[in-house]
Amino acid sequence: MPVLKPFAALVTVFFAVATAASSAATQSDLARAYRTIASKTFVDLTHSFGPDTPVWSGFGQAKMSPAADPKTKKPYTIKEDGFRSTFYEMVGQYGTHVDPPAHFAEGGITMDAIPLKQMILPLIVLDNTPYQAKDPNHAFSVDDLKAWEKKHGRVPKGAFVALRTDMAKDFDANPERFKRQPFPAWAFETIKFLYEQRGIVANGHESLDTDTTEKMLSETYLLEKGHYQIEVMANLDKVPPKGALIVVTWPKVKQGLGFPARAFAILP
Repeated sequence: MPVLKPFAALVTVFFAVATAASSAATQSDLARAYRTIASKTFVDLTHSFGPDTPVWSGFGQAKMSPAADPKTKKPYTIKEDGFRSTFYEMVGQYGTHVDPPAHFAEGGITMDAIPLKQMILPLIVLDNTPYQAKDPNHAFSVDDLKAWEKKHGRVPKGAFVALRTDMAKDFDANPERFKRQPFPAWAFETIKFLYEQRGIVANGHESLDTDTTEKMLSETYLLEKGHYQIEVMANLDKVPPKGALIVVTWPKVKQGLGFPARAFAILP
């Protein structure tokens, strides 16, 4: 058997070199990917929020106050304690936020269980604003979607699809108008078509709700099907129809049913 020893040694060396080369290639790929991403333009898709932020009347406004020592009730200050902090009292669905499936579905996953790979996706932006000139509360239809695809190509499987309505411009400037009903949004048939016929992963929009159907059909449908959505998005008018990436993140609240999210686009 001594003849096999050199061969075995050669095989060992080969696999060691191959493993090292693979690791180096992976690192090189990631380094190149980072350099590419870092050179791109980033667009914040998130509103800042505070006590006056528009919210559904059934939830009420957030309350924010200085955090205090639970024993003395005295607020912490930099001068006295070397730090300061804020106590937040608010509903999860506040400002730009994530709705996980469990928000509407009894057996749906909570926000801490949404897969990490679903938090960075190709971003498609559908523009509802041309239709709003004639109908300010236009619901983006399947026909509208097909017209978009005729111009820009088929919505890719695995994408995050956002609906631009420019409602975001009223979020700070005119909060009461932002909360108006009815408002421009998705048609239920379009949401259903995008998930069933195009295989998208998630969707988002600028309004407080997915659509204005009496029973919130679109939101109920997509959450019960195991998808998540991002509501109250900003700056979709600064993102191209296709070619960008969206990155979305949120605190990992155990069994959380929704929370303010941070979303941004990386432009092509």
